[in-house]
Amino acid sequence: MINVPHILLAAGASRRMGEPKQLLNWGNKRLIQFQIENILNTTKRLYVILGAHADLIEPFLIRYDIELIRFNEWESGMGDSLAFGVKYIKKSLSNLDGILVSLIDQPLVLTSHYLKMREFFEKDKKQIIASQSDMGWAGVPILFDAFYFDQIMALTGEKGARVILKKNMGNAILVNAGNSLIDMDTPNIYKKLFSKFSPR
Repeated sequence: MINVPHILLAAGASRRMGEPKQLLNWGNKRLIQFQIENILNTTKRLYVILGAHADLIEPFLIRYDIELIRFNEWESGMGDSLAFGVKYIKKSLSNLDGILVSLIDQPLVLTSHYLKMREFFEKDKKQIIASQSDMGWAGVPILFDAFYFDQIMALTGEKGARVILKKNMGNAILVNAGNSLIDMDTPNIYKKLFSKFSPR
């Protein structure tokens, strides 16, 4: 059995949004609840990294079978958050084959896409399974073989998973994600996506 837990990065302050993205309405839930439910259908272990607004967010997550990771230095950037998360998981789990990383602000990514990424993954082959948009952009959600853990744990600032992908494109498998990789960063984008895609 391949051992690849999932990390949901949800530690940011949502400064461009002007309010916590994690708690935006999406369907009849908060965005972070929607994302967690989407992911739990694809993995036995889900780690959610919280930082900014953690005290506000945690009460909405009590009923989920997940592990919360609090990263108090979230202001350092997404790279630091991801590095911290992988270090934490390595200490708590053994025999890891890889890690799948996704972002709180990509609500259009479907459960079926995460499952497809996992289908492509073969352990001990130094693979990176990355998502690719119809426009050719490649990155997160992304699945790293455990071979890359040292590189991930060395990330700092805003330099995240795509830095490692770019260095190792020869080992990458790109899985088409259509138009689902839109980052919901601003109120304007949120309103557009909500009106068009939010579950009714």
